[in-house]
Amino acid sequence: MSDPADMLLLMTTPESMPDLAQITDAHEVTPELRRQLIDCWIAVTNSGGAAGFPFPPVQDNDVAPVTDKLLGRLHPQHSRLITARFDDVLAGWVVLNRDPYRLVGHWGTVNHLQSHPEFRGRGVGSALMHELRKIARGELGLEQLHLAARGGEGLEDFYSRLGWREVGRWPGALRLAPGDTRDEVLMLLDPL
Repeated sequence: MSDPADMLLLMTTPESMPDLAQITDAHEVTPELRRQLIDCWIAVTNSGGAAGFPFPPVQDNDVAPVTDKLLGRLHPQHSRLITARFDDVLAGWVVLNRDPYRLVGHWGTVNHLQSHPEFRGRGVGSALMHELRKIARGELGLEQLHLAARGGEGLEDFYSRLGWREVGRWPGALRLAPGDTRDEVLMLLDPL
């Protein structure tokens, strides 16, 4: 058992682990889950999380249309939403996308990993990434995963603990404010 994600999961008790589920079609998303996805994204962004909206604060009218567009692209072969819950409360979520073009069809892209601020420190992000990895390998037959992370947030350390490695940077690619320009960090998980 040399996979760091597997070792991390062994150190937690089943009671402390979130319930994980994947959704492959927008019709599987209940109005309650849609609301929780939006609320989670707002809470993560407004607490300083790097989850797709770089200029907080955001509100429902900022996040809801983007959420609906993301949900509308769900497809069993190309885009999956993975959620983490404690009881009936959404603790976090992530999206796995696969390009339909054969040239790059052997790898997937990870987007929008987030854990609700109220559930931070409980292994939600790690559990989501571990489940995403299993789905990518076992169900989609992917060979590698890619993601881009905002530099200066400590995200490289989080992902490297899960087996990812930095493969490049786009220096100064992200301008959050005057005087706050960050690198975009390109990361790879290979093999799955």
